[in-house]
Amino acid sequence: MADAHDHSCGQLNSNGSVVSEVRADLLNTDDAANLAELFKTLGDPNRLRIISVLRHYELCVHDITELVDLSQSAVSHQLRVLRQMRLVRTRKEGRNVFYALDDEHVRDLFRLSLAHISH
Repeated sequence: MADAHDHSCGQLNSNGSVVSEVRADLLNTDDAANLAELFKTLGDPNRLRIISVLRHYELCVHDITELVDLSQSAVSHQLRVLRQMRLVRTRKEGRNVFYALDDEHVRDLFRLSLAHISH
């Protein structure tokens, strides 16, 4: 794909191949809505702190509560939201429920976002 800086204003309309190329890569409405919902979910500092501890280890609610210094009720609520968005998953072991990041994409998203704000 050509660099966006290679075009003057209005040139997209006069160059059909550029318009076609850009249109082919345009985010569709459903994916845009889902992505916006993901970013909305990640827009809560407490959820980000929970993700930050889960990027290292699978943990139970009690351990997460202690690490992020929130009530068990608050942590459980945030974990429920993160689970609904498929950012975390659970594993039961007897009466204990352990939480972990759903996959490497969540870890990468967190790591890249943190790197972006740090530079």
